[in-house]
Amino acid sequence: MPILPRSEKTSLGIYIHIPFCRSKCQYCDFYSLAGDDRKLMDRYLKAICTHIKEAGELAPGYRVDTIYFGGGTPSFFGADSLAAILTAIRQNFDVAPRAEITFEANPDSVTPRLLRRLKSEGFNRVSLGIQNDNDEMLHFLGRPHSYEDAKMAVKRIRRAGFKNLSLDLMYGLPNQSLQDWIDTLNHVLQLQPEHMSCYGLKVEPDTPLYELRDRCGIPDDDTQAEMYLATVELLRTKGYRQYEISNFAKRGMASRHNLKYWQGGEYLGFGPNASSDFAGKRFVMVRDVCGYIEGILNHGQVIEDIQEIPLRDRAGEYLMTRLRTFAGISREEYERQYLLPFDPIEEELEKNREHHLAILSDGRWRLSPEGFLVSNSIISDLLLAQERSIPAAKRR
Repeated sequence: MPILPRSEKTSLGIYIHIPFCRSKCQYCDFYSLAGDDRKLMDRYLKAICTHIKEAGELAPGYRVDTIYFGGGTPSFFGADSLAAILTAIRQNFDVAPRAEITFEANPDSVTPRLLRRLKSEGFNRVSLGIQNDNDEMLHFLGRPHSYEDAKMAVKRIRRAGFKNLSLDLMYGLPNQSLQDWIDTLNHVLQLQPEHMSCYGLKVEPDTPLYELRDRCGIPDDDTQAEMYLATVELLRTKGYRQYEISNFAKRGMASRHNLKYWQGGEYLGFGPNASSDFAGKRFVMVRDVCGYIEGILNHGQVIEDIQEIPLRDRAGEYLMTRLRTFAGISREEYERQYLLPFDPIEEELEKNREHHLAILSDGRWRLSPEGFLVSNSIISDLLLAQERSIPAAKRR
């Protein structure tokens, strides 16, 4: 297969799932394992590097411009292992010189050695999970760190030379008031991150917190809505631009990798339960670390679900994902890419504009902060309007 010139290559993101944590948080439903099983970790490292080599042979027409190590807790996996995976990516993919390379970390596993090593290897962005500034709350949530640990981690990250730092926070926590949340935001903003991710607590089934949901004082929907709107306004006054429902960044510091998910870019995921959208197909890896390792090393099956996404479905995804972002959608993009009429979509958006839930600016429609709060309902109406606009012959 001929190798294309770099100027003709398609942009690609790579996601690496590190499914290991020191301990499991009370609210977490991501696929991860607690404990320090070094033999399992070593086998996982071998498997994921093998998988990267196999996948690289299938992607000569792509250039990687974002790499994201998520988890789990990548920093708990260790600097040497993360560096080995990044080396495998560089050896088997065409990686852009200015690629955004992110690793997630918890404050308890951020050491000067880890940071120096990863900075020297080319990592240039850190996503640090702080979640809250109250030690009692952190303990209740099962977080393995204190707020002092978080502040020390930020100092170490800066000393190591990282200039792109994202902090994760959660609101809607048990017995948290609106003022508590505002105080937390103001406190954490003193750490001066370039990026903030602020998520409302979701109590998922099969998590320890789910069993306590009715008796631990979780704020109601109205209070969480107030918290969200307060977040948008406070971060705006501090110079953070909202570019996605839960994400805010200083100018030019939005996560390029996250935007691939919301803007329909292609990406490859490695590791158990990792998702991919590549070459017109969407697929998910098996949700089992041992099954993933055995499948890769013994040439077995590791893909749990694979789908070829028709253009009609992509049109619906355009509405669902782009309307999560501040950039929104446009008539020109929609009609050019999907060959469908935009008028039915615009009629629905006009109704929402009357209620200050949607905004039209410079030819692009987006949701207001209030619209983001009810985005599921708005998008559902848009999808129904889209379905009515598709000729009957194309629906079959």
